[in-house]
Amino acid sequence: MATTTQSCPECQGRLREGDRETVCGDCGLVVAEDNIDRGPEWRSFADDETDRERTGAPLTRSRHDRGLTTEIGRSTRLKGRKRRRFARMRRQHNRAQIKSKAERNRVYAFGEIRRLVSALNLTDHVRDQACVLFESAQHEDLLRGRSIEGFTAAVVYATCRTVSVSRTLDEVVETARASEDELTAAYDALNRQLGLPTGPIDPAEYLPRFASRLDLPQAVERRATDLVDAAREAGIVSGRDPSGVAAGCLYLAAQERDCDLTQSEAAETAGVTPVTLRSTYQELRE
Repeated sequence: MATTTQSCPECQGRLREGDRETVCGDCGLVVAEDNIDRGPEWRSFADDETDRERTGAPLTRSRHDRGLTTEIGRSTRLKGRKRRRFARMRRQHNRAQIKSKAERNRVYAFGEIRRLVSALNLTDHVRDQACVLFESAQHEDLLRGRSIEGFTAAVVYATCRTVSVSRTLDEVVETARASEDELTAAYDALNRQLGLPTGPIDPAEYLPRFASRLDLPQAVERRATDLVDAAREAGIVSGRDPSGVAAGCLYLAAQERDCDLTQSEAAETAGVTPVTLRSTYQELRE
């Protein structure tokens, strides 16, 4: 607290002024109180001593201009000629934001990536990484002759693979505006030209999501995790669909815990056929 030269109205003692209260140092009387934080809304940790100015939203890689766009808002108080003039200014401003066809494609692609990430309940980190991967693909001229929708779906799926987020190909195709063939062609081009650091998917990554959809208890999920570890040690996971392995482990764990779960329900949740589930289930029982 900083000491002030004012005096207390009760005991004439010295007042001490803090961030929120002005208190008498002798009798403890609260003379004034202010709950408003009058400090800056943002701090510059790089140069906090000299640069204390406020700023706008942080930069983001999910926008073609890194989020530095200036927008002309709309107001219902404008009437007549002034309203039409601002409408013309807004239209010209929107046209001037995009300078090339490549930038126009990037604007559309980033919007599609944000939609996919939101629909698949992915994090902002996945969104930003997918946008960076799309920029790299555009820089390498991989979009020529391929659909933008296919590449947006491919970069989201590829990012999930690289950061070990469990999303199946069918889930991405179901949400995307591209077919599975378009996504696969784009993903193959990304993997071939850019050398994506993707490895095999761990079936244990699918267990929490599948168990939540099937409304299975925690005991079943923990037992399924142990079964995945056992299947990995036995070499059952290699060369198999990881979602099918996860479904087979969940089904076996549910049978051991006397939970009501059918093979068709588990297979439908995992996006595989019952035959795929049964192959894993039978080998695990053996």
